[in-house]
Amino acid sequence: MIEIRPVTAEEFPRFEPLFISYQEFYEVEEIDPDRNREFFSRFVVREDGSATADGWLLGAFDGDEIIGFGCFYRHKSSLSATDVVLMNDLYVSEAARGKGAGRALIEAGVGLARESGASHLTWATAPDNHRAQALYDSFDVEKGTWLEYEIKV
Repeated sequence: MIEIRPVTAEEFPRFEPLFISYQEFYEVEEIDPDRNREFFSRFVVREDGSATADGWLLGAFDGDEIIGFGCFYRHKSSLSATDVVLMNDLYVSEAARGKGAGRALIEAGVGLARESGASHLTWATAPDNHRAQALYDSFDVEKGTWLEYEIKV
């Protein structure tokens, strides 16, 4: 049975290979494990079990095996003038896909958004990630019409 829970500092090192797999999936050219460690550790649950100011890192477990993660950012929307939760990262290991971990991570993200008083959970995916889109489309969602831009600085 798949369990979703906040990642602890003790468990965190076991997630590092998944961060790299996630980046390889999206063809990131300069993967830096040290930078990953520094970046993702800001989302690790505090010792008292509370979330950080930045958000949440949730792990998907099948028994003792780590099979996925979701990284959820505290965010804001000036259009709705509300807090929102951004599911910036969702990854399930290839061998575990189709077993419900992705769905369970999204459902846990919805719970985080509700508990934190956010108005909604939001996320984006690559246009060619059809498998993920099939999962996303199975939820009661509204597809956005916004285009995303970025400038490298």
